[in-house]
Amino acid sequence: MKTTLLFLIASATTFSAQTTITKAFNDPIIGETVNNVNVNGTVDNSATGANTTFSNSSLTQGSASVTSYSAPTTSEVATFPGTTMKMVGGGNTVYYKQTATKLEITGLVTPDATLNFSTNNGTFISYPAAFGYSENDTASGTFSATAGSGNFSGTIAITADASGTLLIGAKTYTNVLRVKSVQNFSLTLSGFPVGSVVNTAYTYYDSAHKFPLLGTTNAVITVLGTPQTTNVAQALNETFLATSDSVKKDIFKIYPNPAQDFIEFKGDLSKYSKANIYSLDGKLIKTSDLKSGKVEISELSPSAYFIEVSGNKSQSESLKFIKK
Repeated sequence: MKTTLLFLIASATTFSAQTTITKAFNDPIIGETVNNVNVNGTVDNSATGANTTFSNSSLTQGSASVTSYSAPTTSEVATFPGTTMKMVGGGNTVYYKQTATKLEITGLVTPDATLNFSTNNGTFISYPAAFGYSENDTASGTFSATAGSGNFSGTIAITADASGTLLIGAKTYTNVLRVKSVQNFSLTLSGFPVGSVVNTAYTYYDSAHKFPLLGTTNAVITVLGTPQTTNVAQALNETFLATSDSVKKDIFKIYPNPAQDFIEFKGDLSKYSKANIYSLDGKLIKTSDLKSGKVEISELSPSAYFIEVSGNKSQSESLKFIKK
């Protein structure tokens, strides 16, 4: 199974600069594409705990692998009930159900097998999420593979088990959260055990990028005594670009941060006309225009927030700030 059931969990407290995964900033949107690359080399996932260093400087860029998000067809919704969005990438398709507080998996299609979570969807993430978070979920449904078809059921264990600095290629990323996810499913045919799926994934996030900087998957599928193992490692293509060529989130910058009365902007704001401020759980707190180049925040309660700037002809950009 070449695509994992990834879980996006992150770390922050109210006044922390660490990464927090929220619906407002990280939830996928229909129409988005993500430019990933396959990674050459072995990813070191051994570091655990807070303030650690994830040492992966020896990794190099491999072939391109684009991931896209789109609306499901009517027939896909009928096959995978509750689906609101699908992700296609690397020859695999994942079907999702989006709610106000969760992203759930309704189906997974790979060249090796199809899992239909029609009985009990699998939680992909619960928003917001922080370092030290752990969740144990159950999931069940039907499976089909070349060796046969039947039912599956099992557990999903998610832990945000590490945070710190990620070294990947020539780049260094700070305030990175690492999430470990283990999916363990039993396969049955007419009530008799016929195999298992054990999938272990590690995903690395920072607060400046919506999608993972780096992710790895180790999947072992055993059907009728024959195991098949798949290892996949991918990264954002940005992680291997030369610094001068990188597409960065510092097209604009906010200052001061932390701030008390106003947030001001540095950089080219000509493409942007509106600013939305969201709480960490994705609730819209305030909307303001950008004519003056600054946004008043004196009325906000002390906390951490996201500010998103947007315009009619440009993609939105988001940054996190602290109101003191």
